[in-house]
Amino acid sequence: MKITITPIQARNPLVAPAHFRRAGTHRPCGGSLRQRSGRALRRELDQLSRPKPIP
Repeated sequence: MKITITPIQARNPLVAPAHFRRAGTHRPCGGSLRQRSGRALRRELDQLSRPKPIP
């Protein structure tokens, strides 16, 4: 009885490092965008609530 082993197909060497780096779009994630918009809203509300100086 003879056992034959078929060679495994070569893999792309660039896929594994890209996968570990979580490669994807070069955009900030959703959480940071929500935080940024919340800060901008808070800044606008603070400006509206301040009394304007009388010249």
